[in-house]
Amino acid sequence: MTTPVCTTASNAAVPRTQTVTYPSFASYVRARQPVLLRTARSLTANPSDAEDLLQTALTKTYAAWERIEDHRALDGYVRRALLNTRTSQWRKRRVDEFACDELPEPEPLPVGDDPAERQALHDAMWRAIMRLPARQRAMVVLRYYEDLSEAQTAEVLGVSVGTVKSAVSRALGKLREDPELGLVR
Repeated sequence: MTTPVCTTASNAAVPRTQTVTYPSFASYVRARQPVLLRTARSLTANPSDAEDLLQTALTKTYAAWERIEDHRALDGYVRRALLNTRTSQWRKRRVDEFACDELPEPEPLPVGDDPAERQALHDAMWRAIMRLPARQRAMVVLRYYEDLSEAQTAEVLGVSVGTVKSAVSRALGKLREDPELGLVR
């Protein structure tokens, strides 16, 4: 009959100062890093900040690796670490405000570059395009808004290049004659 040996007592004598590597942690990071990096990028505006955020969250995860009981829920744990780290960074950010005697005025816009006029022209153009017949409207949108060539437009719609040329020409003629566009110009 063999005598059972207690392995935990022998491990207790070993000092805890030695570094323990986790091959499963390294394999987890290799497998899930692209997904976790996408999550980090959704939390920050700068890709470099996202990489730093992920690195910090993975460092926290590595430190807690022994305490994580369910390794099937690691993605949730790391995502929570990402979110908590980002929240902490946001709270710690420093906002410098300076009082001044005069309010800074924005640079004046060049003449004829009024955003309200541009928006009015944009809206009028879309209303005019919506009044075109469906086939001409599709060709104008594909040709000029989607920036397709005549051949690509013809291929998408299943018509000949000549049909695209003539239909777009007629549509542009109708747009030039549109009374609402004449008022905005």
